[in-house]
Amino acid sequence: MNDNKRRQIFERLRAANPSPTTELSYSTPFELLVAVILSAQATDKGVNKATARLFPAANTPEAILALGEEGLKAQVRTIGLFNSKARNIIKACQILVDQHGGEVPRERKALESLPGVGRKTANVVLNTAFGEPTMAVDTHIFRVGNRTRIAQGKTPLAVEQKLLRHTPKEFLKDAHHWLILLGRYVCTARKPKCPDCPIADLCEYHDKTPATAITAAAAPAAQDTGHAESIS
Repeated sequence: MNDNKRRQIFERLRAANPSPTTELSYSTPFELLVAVILSAQATDKGVNKATARLFPAANTPEAILALGEEGLKAQVRTIGLFNSKARNIIKACQILVDQHGGEVPRERKALESLPGVGRKTANVVLNTAFGEPTMAVDTHIFRVGNRTRIAQGKTPLAVEQKLLRHTPKEFLKDAHHWLILLGRYVCTARKPKCPDCPIADLCEYHDKTPATAITAAAAPAAQDTGHAESIS
């Protein structure tokens, strides 16, 4: 994929969503850090339900330490892997208090030294909380980068490095959010919604889903008059 096509892609994504942001609910860098740690192998919706209970009770490192590991587990037990996540958050809070005055550091090395924080989590915090032009490559961005050929790579780090190298600077701050949302709602894993994609004519994916397949998949749902679970 050439740079001109990449620019057109990001211009369209920006036109469709000029001010993208995370779907995690937070009001401070620390709340975002906790939410991202909790979000591993969990949905943003599920995390937001848990933090809606947690943050009114404890939303600083000191307050969570006062809550204790068992108290924290009780608040987030609806989230998968809550035992290990709570343990990591408690350890991270202690480091924040002891080494950073209770504040979330703005440096990658310091963030990655926190339990439960890897490169992707550090990138999310740097980008979303502090406005740094980073690229947090999750499964959605990894898939979109390779499928569209915006940035191909065999590992998340390889895709991240190519995106940082080839994304025009004016789009770098928001590109992370645009690509995640595209992967989450349009360029989905099993059957991408190519007819609804704003960059379908620019994407270099060869096996695009035809409109007829999307229509056929939707037909049974449209005809179903029985009871069904609501998915939002």
